[in-house]
Amino acid sequence: MIDLIIKAFVKNSEDIEDRNVRESYGVLAGTLGILCNFLLFLVKLVVGLFVNSVAVISDAFNNMSDMGSSVVTIIGVKLSGKRPDKEHPFGHGRMEYVASLVVSFIIMIVGFELLKSSVVKILSPEEVVFSPITVGILILSVLVKVWMWRYNIVIGNKIGSEILKATARDCLNDVISTSAVIVSMVLGNFTALPLDGIMGTAVSAMIMYAGFGIAKDMIGILLGTPPSKELVQSIYDMVMSGENIIGVHDLIVHDYGPGRIIASVHAEVPDNADIIKVHEIIDHIEKNANTELGITLVIHMDPLSMNCEKTNSARELVEKTVKEISPVCGFHDFRMVDGEKNVNLIFDIEVPVEYDEKQVRKIIKEIKDRVSAENAMYNCVINVDIKQVFS
Repeated sequence: MIDLIIKAFVKNSEDIEDRNVRESYGVLAGTLGILCNFLLFLVKLVVGLFVNSVAVISDAFNNMSDMGSSVVTIIGVKLSGKRPDKEHPFGHGRMEYVASLVVSFIIMIVGFELLKSSVVKILSPEEVVFSPITVGILILSVLVKVWMWRYNIVIGNKIGSEILKATARDCLNDVISTSAVIVSMVLGNFTALPLDGIMGTAVSAMIMYAGFGIAKDMIGILLGTPPSKELVQSIYDMVMSGENIIGVHDLIVHDYGPGRIIASVHAEVPDNADIIKVHEIIDHIEKNANTELGITLVIHMDPLSMNCEKTNSARELVEKTVKEISPVCGFHDFRMVDGEKNVNLIFDIEVPVEYDEKQVRKIIKEIKDRVSAENAMYNCVINVDIKQVFS
């Protein structure tokens, strides 16, 4: 059914790299969300008022907040599709993340308001009218939410949309919360406990927790999260496939929204290689990265001396020392500045992000002391990089 709807309303649906096609997917998902949630809101509100259940009414207003979220989804998708301008040279892709953040705030506010109503129901309980028809309607709403979860997951994964993935998670929470309401209505016939208010409180807490989770994820993305291991490996493999490239390090990936990823990396090349030929190879890799991975890749060349026995010997000593002191630390960008009384060994080490300043200073001191013990003329000049952790 989802595929039929996509074919009916999204032209050129397979061309997901096209900005307009991606926007059509987002608008379709948002529109379906508005229609389904509005219908569920009306049905649950009527049922809730009829049976005098705050849990059902809470669930109804949760659907209303979801309807508002779908409106924000459409706005976010449309704004994120705008082209770059003077004020935003990297485009507006992150507007989708901002829209997801707005959605999370809406969810949390609605959850808090419903929490207050549920607490009142616990303190002053009222009889809930049980009706098989009501339970049947709520079960039907659960099935609708399962379908909504499914289409948001399918479209969200297809176009790489965080806001649709967040909406899918919210739909799954709705399935759980409505199921809880059904349970409270059935069990309410066999106990004097204010199950309606208790379940309403639980549903409200679940709503707020879902909103908080979405907010946390979106704030993380906006602040900057590490790229996936798969993307990192794809970039490394692509760069290392180039002729005369002997090493890769210092990869940095910036996410400016779906389809707007910019990355930079250092590629180590022999210092005696033909610079024109190496530049041509790197230029070709950058174009392939854009075509095959959908990212804008900038490669910086780091020349390494490969034919100097003295330099190679010093490099091997430093590399061995770093690994012995801390196997988790990286080592790159080695060069040697020779002098009559002093030889500077200049290089970078990558330390894990969780290492504090004291640990880093200790590692640097140990490296310097051990290298100097091997050769008193050696003086290590060390630059510290924070080692990236990939998700």
